[in-house]
Amino acid sequence: MKPVLVFRHIACEGPGYLADFLADRNIPCEIIRVDEGEAIPVNPDNVSGLVFMGGPMSVNDDLPWIHAELDLIRKAHEQYIPILGHCLGGQLISKALGGKVGRNKVIEIGWFPVERAMGSPAWLDNLDFDTEIFHWHGETFTLPDHAVPLFGNRYCINQGYELNNTCALQCHVEMTTEAVPEWLEFYKNDMPPPGESVQSGNEMLRNIEQRVASLQKFAEIIYTQWIKGIAR
Repeated sequence: MKPVLVFRHIACEGPGYLADFLADRNIPCEIIRVDEGEAIPVNPDNVSGLVFMGGPMSVNDDLPWIHAELDLIRKAHEQYIPILGHCLGGQLISKALGGKVGRNKVIEIGWFPVERAMGSPAWLDNLDFDTEIFHWHGETFTLPDHAVPLFGNRYCINQGYELNNTCALQCHVEMTTEAVPEWLEFYKNDMPPPGESVQSGNEMLRNIEQRVASLQKFAEIIYTQWIKGIAR
């Protein structure tokens, strides 16, 4: 099988649970370490899918690798190659496909559930919407034309959508128990004060094993739906 390429934009925001999910299904995965200067492919040749992870930068920053990834996303989408994005990755997909990315009404950091969108596809019946989902963002995306919304919440209207073989997420379903404290340490100097939409570090670490286990069940359903495009 051709590999899935995973684009990492900062060292602490790797594929996380997604890597385990793909490995368990014998789907090869190659990480493109954009943060270490590894080159962005010009064309989506010899790949079965593309995955774009998060990062603290904005898709509106004038960075050469952002322009290269946007171009790659457009080419892959035209060829119906499955594309998946988490947070920044979801924003990259949206901008590439005609949506807009800008400041969200609030900064959202921590564990908050999402709500199913009206008109969402039937496979969402398998998701447990009582699950707390992990969030860490200050910007958000609009939906490209013909995109089907999946879910949102009171802090951010658009938390996910699908468009053909593409799935863009604003939230972080890839988290592991190791990743949450790692992010808290890495981003400690940039953390806003706790508030309604921003949890404290102690709160984010509370019941971490249970929260991550529930999140990974939620993620597994999303990833399972997404890899159907790879199988096709």
